[in-house]
Amino acid sequence: MRHLLSSFRRRHHHHHHRITPPRIHFIFYANYKPQKPQPPPAPPSPPNPPKKPVTFTHHGESWEDPYSWMSQLNDKVAMRHMDVYMEQEEKYTEAVMSDTERLQSKLQTEMGSRLSNDLSTPPLRWGPWLYYRRVEEGKQYPVLCRRLARANEDFISNKSPSAGFDFTSGKRIEQKLLDYNEEAEKFGGYAYEELSEVSPDHRYLAYTMYDKDNDYFKMYVRDLNFGSLCSKPQEDWVSNIAWGKGGQALLYVVTDHCKRPYRIYCSMIGSEQDDVLLLEEPGENGYVSIRHTKDFQFVTVHIFSTTSSKIFLIDAAEPLSGMIPVWECEAQSHCVVEHHQGYLYLFTDAAKDGQSVDHHYLLRSPVNCTLNGRKWENIFSDNLEFIIEDVDFSDKHLVLIVRDGRNFRLCSISLPLPSVKEEIKLKELSPQFLPLPKNVSQIMPGTNYDYYSSTMRFTISSPLMPDAVVDYDISCGKWNIVQQQNLLHETTKVLYGTSSSASFIQSPRNLGSNNKINPEEHSMWNDLSEFYACEVHDVTSYDGIIVPLTVVYSRRRKKQAENPGLLYGHGAYGEILDKRWRSELKSLLDRGWVIAYADVRGGGGGGKKWHHDGRRTKKINSIYDYISCAKFLIEREIVQGNKLAGWGYSAGGLLVASAINICPSLLRAAVMEVPFLDPTNTLLNPILPLTPADYEEFGYPGDINDFQAIRKYSPYDNIQKDTLYPAILVTSSFYTRFGVWEAAKYVARVREYSVYDPKHPVLLNLTADIVEENRYLHCKESALETAFLIKMMES
Repeated sequence: MRHLLSSFRRRHHHHHHRITPPRIHFIFYANYKPQKPQPPPAPPSPPNPPKKPVTFTHHGESWEDPYSWMSQLNDKVAMRHMDVYMEQEEKYTEAVMSDTERLQSKLQTEMGSRLSNDLSTPPLRWGPWLYYRRVEEGKQYPVLCRRLARANEDFISNKSPSAGFDFTSGKRIEQKLLDYNEEAEKFGGYAYEELSEVSPDHRYLAYTMYDKDNDYFKMYVRDLNFGSLCSKPQEDWVSNIAWGKGGQALLYVVTDHCKRPYRIYCSMIGSEQDDVLLLEEPGENGYVSIRHTKDFQFVTVHIFSTTSSKIFLIDAAEPLSGMIPVWECEAQSHCVVEHHQGYLYLFTDAAKDGQSVDHHYLLRSPVNCTLNGRKWENIFSDNLEFIIEDVDFSDKHLVLIVRDGRNFRLCSISLPLPSVKEEIKLKELSPQFLPLPKNVSQIMPGTNYDYYSSTMRFTISSPLMPDAVVDYDISCGKWNIVQQQNLLHETTKVLYGTSSSASFIQSPRNLGSNNKINPEEHSMWNDLSEFYACEVHDVTSYDGIIVPLTVVYSRRRKKQAENPGLLYGHGAYGEILDKRWRSELKSLLDRGWVIAYADVRGGGGGGKKWHHDGRRTKKINSIYDYISCAKFLIEREIVQGNKLAGWGYSAGGLLVASAINICPSLLRAAVMEVPFLDPTNTLLNPILPLTPADYEEFGYPGDINDFQAIRKYSPYDNIQKDTLYPAILVTSSFYTRFGVWEAAKYVARVREYSVYDPKHPVLLNLTADIVEENRYLHCKESALETAFLIKMMES
């Protein structure tokens, strides 16, 4: 405006020596036309895919599927329509989320700044070597390396010495074993490794890489002395590997084209002879897996089907000498065999004397027995004061991950175990309990390859603490956190105004008689409980069963009945719900969100019965448990009544989607990542291979009772008509166990049946890569999901 007025004055000054202000204002305003307020832009219209109804009939029940064409992968016309539809969905999601671009950028920056800046994994000592992976500057994928332990006892990361070069001696002390960036060049810029096993003589590396164009894993063997690939074996469709003959032989399992592991081969490294077929499982329902015992003396073969589970033993020194049967039980039992000084140890949850058991137990038997003459003795008495969740062996110690109610503990006992005729109690073996932080949600054993080492590594997880990788030296009573993200703790202190100049020091501590640590040692764990709180509530489900509900929130931002909330759930395969601290959730916690975890039936942590009470015909229990937890959060005013969202991954997506069908108004929004949404069609006519565990979990369509249960809980088949649904974001990938068509069909039908409201959009977000394998892409996707949740709560 100043520019317009000044030019006006200059233009008229030549004719008029005096121009009065009123006239200037009059002329200016006479030419001014006030702008009419612009109406807000119309919300984008959701895609409307074509309907091509197909009728299905099973067990006398018929139903119609108008979007079945989306899964017809061999129909070129259908796939062209699918390409068009996917492009429309992509544009629609971008349009709906366009007003959150700045928020997404901010969230992505926040999440990216919290990524661990460790350039190396903590070194793993095995024999004379330290093995580790490190990331080179500007590279997307890591490099697998090793160096002699005696040359660098204080090695922490590749920073010292840089890239493995010792400037004092002028020698390179690091050996590159495998550069995954070079592997990515073979597979179209993408590197995903499933298996990686160094031979016990440290001479060879066997590994499998995913070929996404052919959808299988390809196995290679690399000679670490020369850095070159061995001419054989190089095989496709490999699912398992195990070393024999001290590293001179490699046993591997291949799958058929339905991805059923069914053949075991033995390859002699360096030999030109053809690989020997050791076993072929002909039955369509038979599956095979192998693993070596930790002392590399045996290779165990596990053959399981829908009817039975069998374990055989192969002498690793003579892998062609045949297989010895050592165990047989009912189907779907978890069985792991280890060897220690002439005894086989079996960790299993198989039935005892024909009676189902609720938890795992440990058996022992001498190696030199026939199957008919073999007698397994139970080591611990059944009235255990603790539930054994997992075990790990070394030459001198047995380490047990145990659960006391809901509390996880870690203890060791000396080996060999005494020879006793009767079962003994754990406390009679003088267990040494190892230190742990508060609020432990899971303990995961490390690889612990070095069988003869007294140091054993575990990863400790908590809702209030970044994962801690801890080395426990059981023989001398020391423990040390070898890797944990400390930057997160310092930046949180700055955010909440409690920053100080004190540094975080990790140093060994003596082992105690229990796993409770002193307050001064609590800071050792980089715990964030100063800023965030963790509570566990008992929720009564619809049938009176108590369901654990874990609630995490910011201490400074929690207000009664005012906070938005996000409820996680999974409830499948007997797996413990992942309640680890995730740095992307910090963006929600710091904005006042409550994060809750529903440990519904079907999941882990409560024994086999807890798992079985949430699968097949009882799957509906999982869904009502989740609904009960959601209602509890609202009724107890832990979250605001109209600001609760749900989140589910894979089978957890089925849980959340089914809960929405039953109570559409319960959630304000939901995020479902690669969800299982169409169990009726997927289980009846699988396009991607399924395993016996999948059918044991969700039901056999051939069984009429299972089929009726599937029809009842299936998200795709039970969408309510003429009802307002919450805002939903479904994310899927072209590389997922549950095809992208499941997500597309569900999104299309929800839009078709439910009441349309632009404030409750139903979105489909697609990625062309496996998000978990790229942490920067993971940040981007997490930022989109978080922005979606924030937008929906504020709309």
